[in-house]
Amino acid sequence: MEQNSLPKIAFAGTKVSRLICGCNPITGFSHFSEEKDWEFKKYYNFANTHKLIEECFQNGINTMQLRGDKFYLRLMLDHRERGGKMNFILVTANELRDLKANIREIKQYGPLAVYYHGTYVDNAWHEGKIDEIGDFVKFMKDNSIFVGIGSHMPEVIEYAEEKNWETDFYMCCLYNLARKTKTIQGLNATGVEEKFIDNDRDSMTEMIRKIKKTCLAFKILGAGRKCENKETVKEAFEYAFKRIKPIDAVVVGMFQKDKNQVRENAEIVRGI
Repeated sequence: MEQNSLPKIAFAGTKVSRLICGCNPITGFSHFSEEKDWEFKKYYNFANTHKLIEECFQNGINTMQLRGDKFYLRLMLDHRERGGKMNFILVTANELRDLKANIREIKQYGPLAVYYHGTYVDNAWHEGKIDEIGDFVKFMKDNSIFVGIGSHMPEVIEYAEEKNWETDFYMCCLYNLARKTKTIQGLNATGVEEKFIDNDRDSMTEMIRKIKKTCLAFKILGAGRKCENKETVKEAFEYAFKRIKPIDAVVVGMFQKDKNQVRENAEIVRGI
């Protein structure tokens, strides 16, 4: 049972907490190092992931973002079979050969919403194939999915709005990690790793405020780069909530191995 309430927004016909738990730590993707990736993977087995979900709900976080692959679909199903009430927003598993089949399978599990993976959206932009993403948005909408797209680039969000894509929401990274075509591992075409530049935050949050639709801001902590201490974490949260709209929320990955980041983050948001 959800114990400590957090502010909520209207989203996909329900009320979701303005702090949403992200999935990168669960999937073992740190945006930091291979060593940190492996630490994530070893910790977040099925049991510890279920503990994370329960801790989130106990602290007022009633929504989680997960990957739409078979492993996490089963995790979501298992949570519900246990009587869990967490809401799930799923991202497409673009590494699969048949993406439309993936979307159809995702729908069977009844997620709250689905969005097209931001790395692949941004790669399509660089490759001049961005309108293909609009076709997939229409496909998901035709299948009665509350649909969004992810992006690390403000201009992509602006393009989708100008083209009147049938998006219901946007996943907006505060850092532009897609200046060039890159892999899902975070390397661009020349093998250069991602750069986290603080000025990017101003550009993306400016775009977020221009968009009338709900935006979910992610990487607000710079994939751990704003986590030197509690004060830097709080400052990052304060920046995000000051710069996004009242109808928006933030998505934050949480690693529970060494301390209760769920409780700390929820307390910060509640205080703000």
